[in-house]
Amino acid sequence: MSLSRTLDRLWPKWHDWVLLTRLDKPIGSYLLLWPTLWALWVAADGTPSFANLVIFVLGVFVMRSAGCVINDYADRHVDRHVERTCQRPLTQGRLSEKEALTGFVVLCLTGLVLVLFTNLMTILLSFGAVILAAIYPFMKRHTHLPQVFLGAAFSWAIPMAFAAESETLSAICWLLYIANLTWTVGYDTMYAMVDRDDDLKIGIKSTAVLFAELDLLMIGLLYVLTAISLLLVASLAKLAWPFYLAWLVGSAYMGWQVWSIRSRDRMHCFRAFRLSHWYGFIILLGIVASTGIQ
Repeated sequence: MSLSRTLDRLWPKWHDWVLLTRLDKPIGSYLLLWPTLWALWVAADGTPSFANLVIFVLGVFVMRSAGCVINDYADRHVDRHVERTCQRPLTQGRLSEKEALTGFVVLCLTGLVLVLFTNLMTILLSFGAVILAAIYPFMKRHTHLPQVFLGAAFSWAIPMAFAAESETLSAICWLLYIANLTWTVGYDTMYAMVDRDDDLKIGIKSTAVLFAELDLLMIGLLYVLTAISLLLVASLAKLAWPFYLAWLVGSAYMGWQVWSIRSRDRMHCFRAFRLSHWYGFIILLGIVASTGIQ
């Protein structure tokens, strides 16, 4: 008997849970993972503890799944009006609202168990991560800046990583936070451009709607802020030449992404978003190589 059939017998809704938690679409996890590893490597001067690596890598996947669950719960009534999301498990009724909320709580508790193996400062900061993950999905009803809240949530692992490795929140920590926040707002604006036509019809707010015809300019400016913030990190952390090489390659990559969506075509924007995580990986390679030769 195949694994799929075995799972169907033991847990009939397993496939819907995979879809709800986006375990079949790891791009979002990568977008969260690479900056978390930036922070661990910089905070530990290139030698993060094995325990913290395991805790934060697992935590990334757990909390990203939790964020996806609460996002779909918040959007369960509007997703049916959006072409890209109308077949999601909650929208189709294949999973109930109660099941989704239970899953969100279980995932958050799993994240809490992981963080209990760190220190008090990291544990206290973890409550901020849960709050940001819980409120972000509802922001698109009240503000045109839900991408900023997503950036704040996706960047919160950075101060947590510094707390876990050094129990300090230095200027370098907050510069990394700003770099990741501006990068996140940029790539998630590209993602929001995919749904902009549908969002305008149903009254959903986003930076793509707010920026309108200035969308490419604003994404470019956000990416410039990301690049400048990382240069300041490199200066303060005294990173070596491999980082600057990665920075140049990454900056060119971000520029190519903005150029690639100049037509604002929905599929081009979606493709650019899905490729965004490679920038984070390029920067990570630069940080790891730089700290390795110091």
